[in-house]
Amino acid sequence: MTIKQMREARAKAVADARAIQNAVPDGQDMTAEQVVQFDAFMADADKLKVKIDREERLADIEANLGQRVERRAGREGISAAEAEQQEHDETDAFRSYMRFGMNGLNDEQRAIAAKRFAQPRNAQGTAPDTAGGYTVPQGFYGQMTDAMLAFGGMVNVANVFDTESGNGLPIPTDNDTANLGAILGENTQVGTQDITFGSVMMNAHTYTSKLVLVANQLLQDSAFNLESFLAQKLGTRIARITNLHFTTGDGASKPTGVVTASTLGFQGTSGETTSLIIDDLIELEHSVDPAYRSNARFMMHDTTLKIIKKLKDSQNRPLWLPGYAVKEPDTINGYAYEINQQMAVPAANAKSILFGDFKNYFIRRVAGVQVLRLVERYADFNQTGFLAFQRWDGQLVDAGTHPIKYFQHAAS
Repeated sequence: MTIKQMREARAKAVADARAIQNAVPDGQDMTAEQVVQFDAFMADADKLKVKIDREERLADIEANLGQRVERRAGREGISAAEAEQQEHDETDAFRSYMRFGMNGLNDEQRAIAAKRFAQPRNAQGTAPDTAGGYTVPQGFYGQMTDAMLAFGGMVNVANVFDTESGNGLPIPTDNDTANLGAILGENTQVGTQDITFGSVMMNAHTYTSKLVLVANQLLQDSAFNLESFLAQKLGTRIARITNLHFTTGDGASKPTGVVTASTLGFQGTSGETTSLIIDDLIELEHSVDPAYRSNARFMMHDTTLKIIKKLKDSQNRPLWLPGYAVKEPDTINGYAYEINQQMAVPAANAKSILFGDFKNYFIRRVAGVQVLRLVERYADFNQTGFLAFQRWDGQLVDAGTHPIKYFQHAAS
């Protein structure tokens, strides 16, 4: 089934669910049978959405692979074929290192690995298999990044940038919104109005995937796709912790999360501890300055989305609409949204929905991931341990104009 066909099938499932909802008389709730039918159609639509996202992400990855080779060719002044061969050789060297360690590499692979092998500061040992970290090649890094994108919500929508080092990096800010120009009278000197600048400091916190143990029998089995297995496990583990911190981190030796740094947009009225009404979303939307709304989106937990999918306005029009065209996003009141499972579910005082321009949330990623291979530590289990290290930080760049705001449920 093509992406277009899947989108058409999803649109039909949503239309069938909507028909059941529209058949319910005003002021009444769905019967138990109608709820089962409605949920079944929406479950089908959700399954198709997962498949559509997967296919579109795969197409994007394939396109990025070609672009990466072209960039390398241009950067190093070589042909695309030579650049592709270099990436292939680096991947082979890394794959051999993961399976057999440095002693299992041939001379050509050892020369490639030597350039990518780094000893951690303060390391006591000198043997590569026990004390060093292998800086992974682009292919493996791309697979890890894909695992992070598939898991988290923040990396998908924030302003993500890479730096070569982890030195403190100030992001400049200014708030000139209160200052106006002026009419200049004849023979009158122009007045001055200084701009007040500030900054948000970006650091680099070291994250680890923790250990992933692999049986040596699997390492020796060429049919076992070790590279994809590790890329998925290591990438997802780092994504879980970074996405949590980018969402709700308190800034104490960790990133400051977007929920922590955002400001109140609207709080639900009494009784709205676990529920939502359309007015809540409209109030939240208009609490954000129009300057930020052109690129704005919602962010929420999937449980919150389920509630929103059942909301209709006074004209019986649904607030949630599926995207029909290829790569067209689903929308809430005309705005795209991002599901982030680290967001709070509806509850008393919970900050369950964010709205605003998420490109004002900066995520810093220090370029390069290092993978450590531990052999002797788990030799008596006939296993080899792998763990990854990567440095990140996240901050909301808010000069006082509050580009992202949250909806908070009532206390009671």
